Amino acid sequence: MANECLPVLNTGLRGFTVATTKISDVNGAEGKLIYRGYPAKDLAGTADFEEVVYLLLYEKLPVKEELSAFKALLVKERKIPDEIIQTLKATPVDALPMDVLQSAISMLGNHDADSKEYSREAAQRISIRLVAKTATIVAAWERIRNGKEPVPPSGSLGHAANFLYMISGKTPDDELTSFFDAALTLHAEHSFNASTFSARQVASTRAHMYSAVTAAVGSLSGALHGGANTRVMQMLLEIGSVEAVEDYVKNILETGGKIMGLGHAVYQVDDPRANILAPMSKKMGERTGDTKYYDLSKALEEKGKKSFKEKTGKDIFVNVDFYSASLYYYMGIPVDLFTPVFAVSRVAGWVAHVLEEQFAGAAPKPVLYRPESKYVGDYCGPDECRFVPLEERAGDDV
Repeated sequence: MANECLPVLNTGLRGFTVATTKISDVNGAEGKLIYRGYPAKDLAGTADFEEVVYLLLYEKLPVKEELSAFKALLVKERKIPDEIIQTLKATPVDALPMDVLQSAISMLGNHDADSKEYSREAAQRISIRLVAKTATIVAAWERIRNGKEPVPPSGSLGHAANFLYMISGKTPDDELTSFFDAALTLHAEHSFNASTFSARQVASTRAHMYSAVTAAVGSLSGALHGGANTRVMQMLLEIGSVEAVEDYVKNILETGGKIMGLGHAVYQVDDPRANILAPMSKKMGERTGDTKYYDLSKALEEKGKKSFKEKTGKDIFVNVDFYSASLYYYMGIPVDLFTPVFAVSRVAGWVAHVLEEQFAGAAPKPVLYRPESKYVGDYCGPDECRFVPLEERAGDDV
């Protein structure tokens, strides 16, 4: 029998620095998120998403001519192969959207000759395709699973507006577009989070970009990572009204539960992204004529923070999911599509990290990730176990 007294070391790599990066920095103590030297809060709503993608990929903000050419390239790469559309149409309509996205991204590699070439230039071209096509896949699946034909990508709309157009078939107005564009910018990159680390770990094997991003999508699908925004909205729908917030918080804290959207692995203050998304949620609620979910969120934030402090003596802070949930809901985005929308944005950060992992420096020399583990399976005392043939095994012998 294993020695049950020996603890299993499970740190989640918290506190360990595993690599250097020039892409982004998360300052948890001060509540700062930096993209290649620029505060994300200064980029959101000022620079459009395409500018931010350019910054992440090329290490500088573009001038007008560069941005124009880059946008044209993204537009050119928006279409996805017809074979993938047909596969989506053959997929069960109740399939999980993140599973569908993961499968579709992996299939993109089958249609791209650059996946067979290991070079910075090929990986750069794939990066642009992935940023463009991920949005198309998500929008196409939303249409297909509802029995509708996909809306072809626009040749004239920006990235944010085009996604909303492909979802609804209607061109969004400027305010809606600007809010969604800012949300994409705020979700584009966040240093070595779980999905980014997954992408870099796969990239360290010299796998191609599609494989690395497929792994990242799988990681993002988890409830403790990208799935958190969906759980926030489900929580808000469950609570239902501001009047029910106090009883909900009391019950959660008494039963050892978790208030979704409160708490973060890094930030020791309110997530700076949440502070930008909150007023957008309020405005979108006003546009729809119903601010209930914004009001509910504010009441839950205030009561949750106060009650958590009273119970534990510690402060707790809002994260990005807390207000992005109601914002997306007001935009008419289905709840189970929140995490794929996260991927539509975060793919920009993933591809930047894969490029850095594989091609930073003078030569492509990624270091293969190979962490150590501590074996605690003391099954036979200090000695190795003696193999017992099957016909001789009985009871405790196994």
